[in-house]
Amino acid sequence: MKFEVQEGETVSECIERMKESGYTPVRRIEKPVFAEKKQGHHIDYEPIRQVIIFEGHLIEDEQ
Repeated sequence: MKFEVQEGETVSECIERMKESGYTPVRRIEKPVFAEKKQGHHIDYEPIRQVIIFEGHLIEDEQ
């Protein structure tokens, strides 16, 4: 299952939310988000923020 760090949420808060749902993080993915800026006939792409996604595996109860 994937968990995205929400706007206004810290990485630690996202990991805590994962644990409350019964998951542990096993992979961190970072993706840039770009905005288009037109300059005449040329289009430039400018990074505006970073999206952080954690892949989580279900925590199995040890018995």
